[in-house]
Amino acid sequence: MSAIPATRDSKQGSITAASGAKLTPRLAGLRNASWGVMALAVVVGAGAGAGSVVFRWCITTFTRLLSGHNDYSASPGQSNPHVPWLGPYFVLLAPVIGGLLYGPLVNRFAKEARGHGVPEVMLAVAQRGGRISHKVAVVKTLASALCIGSGGSVGREGPIVQIGSALGSTLGRVTKAAEGRTKLLVACGAAGGIAATFNAPLAGVFFAMELILGTFSAEAFGALVLASVTASVIGRAAFGDVAFLNLPAFHVDHLAQYGLFALLGVVAALVGMGFTRFLYLIEDACDWVWRGPEWLRPAVGGLALGLVLLVLPEMYGVGYPVLEKATEGGYAVGFLLLLLAGKMLATSLTIGIGGSGGVFAPSLFIGAMLGSAYGIGVHDLIPGTAGAVGAYALIGMGATFSGAARAPITAVVILFELTGEYSIILPLMLAIVLATATSRLLSRDTIYTLKLRRRGIDLEGPAPGAALGTQHVGAVMEPLPEPLPATTSLTDAADLLSLSGHGALPVVDDTGGYVGVVTAQAVAEALAEQPDAVPQTVEQLATPPAPVTTEQPLAQALHTLLSATGTGVPVLDAEQGRPVGWLSHQSALRAVHATA
Repeated sequence: MSAIPATRDSKQGSITAASGAKLTPRLAGLRNASWGVMALAVVVGAGAGAGSVVFRWCITTFTRLLSGHNDYSASPGQSNPHVPWLGPYFVLLAPVIGGLLYGPLVNRFAKEARGHGVPEVMLAVAQRGGRISHKVAVVKTLASALCIGSGGSVGREGPIVQIGSALGSTLGRVTKAAEGRTKLLVACGAAGGIAATFNAPLAGVFFAMELILGTFSAEAFGALVLASVTASVIGRAAFGDVAFLNLPAFHVDHLAQYGLFALLGVVAALVGMGFTRFLYLIEDACDWVWRGPEWLRPAVGGLALGLVLLVLPEMYGVGYPVLEKATEGGYAVGFLLLLLAGKMLATSLTIGIGGSGGVFAPSLFIGAMLGSAYGIGVHDLIPGTAGAVGAYALIGMGATFSGAARAPITAVVILFELTGEYSIILPLMLAIVLATATSRLLSRDTIYTLKLRRRGIDLEGPAPGAALGTQHVGAVMEPLPEPLPATTSLTDAADLLSLSGHGALPVVDDTGGYVGVVTAQAVAEALAEQPDAVPQTVEQLATPPAPVTTEQPLAQALHTLLSATGTGVPVLDAEQGRPVGWLSHQSALRAVHATA
């Protein structure tokens, strides 16, 4: 995406963007130059790091106010020292009070702050040019901190991703950055938020690339690393250089454990997918039951959440102390399974009543309970082979998250950063890959994309109401240019390409089979090399772009078209894979004009 065109005002020494806004030469350079993106990434990382410090302080403050403890899940069942006469029954009122505070706040100022946050950021990047309201950062900070502090059983990763992304989007708008770079700044905010909150800079980078951007490029990777490192430095200055979880040492005692880890990966995928379905089942039930004003919904629903907390006070807040105790083998199998089911219910109910918080930490929690129960079970069956229970808890955490979110690289990296042990990599990769494959085989959506699809939004398709919609490529494609035989010499190919006007031509073999596309740029570069290094025919230069077929939606094919060299790409027959037409930028624009 090119930058917004600008004109120079020689008298004022400023640059006027197409939007009419005045930019100084320094600001214009900042938004357009490669070094400018890196500088902005550092600024976004610093903002995300500072935001994470404020957010965690707010969580701690509200938790102390509403529960009387720094983390009530570390001392479940105790009374609130502020109201000792209520005993443990104060948990019935804490979610109601929290709901009365954050419910009107979200409903009045930023409704997109409701829920777990990451899907909204994914949607902003995929279909809204990276535009996120600046109000989201403030509202999400207060609403999520109040929700978690009052007992909401959700995580803090979703909120900090949305907070950091809102900061990145705001900076992109202030500097009048091009759409592509605004999206990158949004991803930088997400990476910085994850890195600072969890002291996991690598996980922040890969989380942003896997889930927010969905693509890899050298520029994006560099910017994300700068943002993540900057945020991590600020986070470590505030919280210390310690992981957000204290996990047991990991070791593999027997090769047979790899088979047990593999089976756990498949089981964890099923549990992660079950959590996804249960989450939205409860949300649907809450939607069906509630008929009052939305601002009151979190408070009234807080009564139901309070009942869950009264039965299982371990569900209060994020629940990291409970998770750590499970990885150390501190619970029996029956109670572990109860905690697993309780977390599913408490998290789903928190989101369903209109709460604000993430599902990343609950996924880790559920995985730890599953892995610990599984580890105890196999240890009882084959004590000489099974090994330590904590190892299965760690594997269960990564595999369950990957089964739900389908982000295998993030899952591997964050567990590695938490433990700092290389020995975890092989079994973790095995279990997570199997969990991801199982999840992909059984479900089209993840815990994040399903929320959007339920609203009729397909991240790979056009935005709702877009002029470019459901046309198939076959309906808008142009006639196929005359293909080049694979044996065509480079000099002949150069002449034909110069006459074609396409900048690229399809290449076919002797039987008419599709070989790929050769571009004028590739031919020119080859002819400029030393004579002994020049390929003899176009077959040696032809490379197939991502396939575009006649039955493919035009909006989906645009991703391939925009990344292709030249003015278009060949359209293949869906059955035989032979080129039958040509999709160009002009034909796509004509389709837009026809529907306008």
